[in-house]
Amino acid sequence: MPPESAIDPHAVAADLRRWAGELGFSACGIAPPAVGWDEERLMAWLRRGHQAEMAFMARHGRKRARPRQLVPGTRSVVVVRLDYAPQAADPVATLRDRTRGYVARYALGRDYHRLMRRRLQRLAERLSAAIGPFGYRAFVDSAPVLERALAREAGLGWIGKNTMLLNRRAGSLFFLGELFTDLALPTDAPAASHCGSCRACLAACPTGALVGPYQLDARRCIGYLTVEHPGPIPEALRPAVGNRIFGCDDCLLACPWNRQAPPSAEDAFQPRHGLDAPALAELFRWDEATFRERTAGSPIRRLGYERWSRNLAVALGNAPATAPVLAALQARRADPSALVREHVAWALARLGHL
Repeated sequence: MPPESAIDPHAVAADLRRWAGELGFSACGIAPPAVGWDEERLMAWLRRGHQAEMAFMARHGRKRARPRQLVPGTRSVVVVRLDYAPQAADPVATLRDRTRGYVARYALGRDYHRLMRRRLQRLAERLSAAIGPFGYRAFVDSAPVLERALAREAGLGWIGKNTMLLNRRAGSLFFLGELFTDLALPTDAPAASHCGSCRACLAACPTGALVGPYQLDARRCIGYLTVEHPGPIPEALRPAVGNRIFGCDDCLLACPWNRQAPPSAEDAFQPRHGLDAPALAELFRWDEATFRERTAGSPIRRLGYERWSRNLAVALGNAPATAPVLAALQARRADPSALVREHVAWALARLGHL
């Protein structure tokens, strides 16, 4: 780390913001390595069991809210935002057409993790070239970090009632990344909330997973159930899943702040393989090799073929009982996976064709 007297921290902060923009980030802010009351909110959430089967959330406990415990010596956290709103088929129209599958908008293009980590690394390298070596760690969903709380402290937005970070210009359609540094940099003022009395996101949740303002029960969340949950989707919730086959955007689509979110200029986040409005019956005919080919470089790949098929079976069970839908389900009644077979049987029974 260079001697503190050798650098101008305000100039460094200004350079970081400028370089972040040049690297394609949508915004950059600086937070202190503390998130205050968010720690107790996290612990209360864990005590209620709202993390579902995400054991990793409890495993790291309070470390998530303590950047200095995660990376000793951290004195400032540089937080970056990257907007992702794709130019895609109308999401509301896709949700209404039950013959088509709905993929969360963030997953329509390429996986953001590598892209953002590369840019964060380049940002750190630019700073190192300017001031000399310094200590840092770059994170993009790769460590126990309360990134939304840090982003709020860095002035990038406020945490909305759906627990997402919101920004007045970008809504919540963006990714976040962090550089934990051993530099003492001037921090930004925390962003104020602009949700007011609005409850649109709570009313929009199909399964009632938003059990109150700022309270998400992952056990009922379609985003969790279709992406993180490893086993059968609870039968009572399957009708509400509708045609959502990877993630859920309903609380985002209902949020007034997202109506003015600008489309992303990133080619990497634009839809691939027609997954912004795909025909469910066609997707269910993919074999595992096709799944791997079509989802290469996509966030969907980590789901795996079995869970992808599980999700599709539920969506087909909520589709009209057309000939293509029934044929797709019948073709996989004897699927090698017990998980898939169970969901196919449910779908056929729901459509009256078991």
